Amino acid sequence: MRGFVRAGFIAAAVVLAAFQESAQAQQWPTRAVTIVVPFTAGATSDIVARSLAQHLSEIFGQPFIVDNRGGAGGNIGGAMVARAAADGYTLFLATTGPAATNKLMYANMSFDPEKDFAPVVLVGKSPVFITANNNAPFTSLKEFIDYAKANPDKVNAGFPGNGTLGHITGILLQKTAGIEFGLIPYKGSAAILTDLMGGNIDVGMDSMGGYVQAVLAGQIKALAIASSQRWPKLANVPTASEAGLPGFEASVWYALLAPAKTPPEVIAKLNEATNAYIRSDKAKTFFDNLAIQPAGGSPDELRAFTASELAKWGPIIEQANIRF
Repeated sequence: MRGFVRAGFIAAAVVLAAFQESAQAQQWPTRAVTIVVPFTAGATSDIVARSLAQHLSEIFGQPFIVDNRGGAGGNIGGAMVARAAADGYTLFLATTGPAATNKLMYANMSFDPEKDFAPVVLVGKSPVFITANNNAPFTSLKEFIDYAKANPDKVNAGFPGNGTLGHITGILLQKTAGIEFGLIPYKGSAAILTDLMGGNIDVGMDSMGGYVQAVLAGQIKALAIASSQRWPKLANVPTASEAGLPGFEASVWYALLAPAKTPPEVIAKLNEATNAYIRSDKAKTFFDNLAIQPAGGSPDELRAFTASELAKWGPIIEQANIRF
């Protein structure tokens, strides 16, 4: 009899705990929420996160605070979120690497993005932008390729961290065009831009956002956009395909994630609020200025998109033998 009573108490406790967890999720958020960005301040992901954080703060009436945790191609920030409590108070504004492709390259990653994160929504996509300093002896991607062929190992290119899409794109460019150049990792877009303008590196390969204004101001040169179509605000800049590399496309994407097992009620609230932000006129103008294509959609759509990106980049990374 005592066993039955004890079992009854245990069952009641489990039900009560589940009820309390559900009630807390319904009331979420009741305090500040942290959005971890896995790159330094000034990177495009940081700029996107701060705009989204402002919107979410206004919607939910609680502070959404951006926490920059750069390093290891985004893995330091990713590991922090993967270890965080699954209560909705730690989120991740991730890019392609820590959200997907890093798992194909890093042998000792402490998390698996497909298992340790709950997808919330795909925020947007930004094509890789190939730029050069104003003193570089080339003004187009074709001229850059020709110069690199004639001067092997005399050109270098900066990208935002090992394993990022800028890095993978650089390796893909070397193999596709049959050229060699030095690859220099940076901690973020701001540092790359500074060295481009200062003439300390020849080429930059990164998402477009952090470089558009510098191109428009004549501070650096645009060589090509790794996209299927030109960007209207830089209509004179050709795509990589137009520059002689058919089908050469690469886009950095930005996704909002949460620790795995975050309550579905919290995920649903975040998805609805973020989709409203993406559809707003304010966000459309903001994204256009950053050369980002707005996305949106459901958590399941983000999960499927992530799987498709792994399938796309997996063979390229394997063939290039990118390992860290």
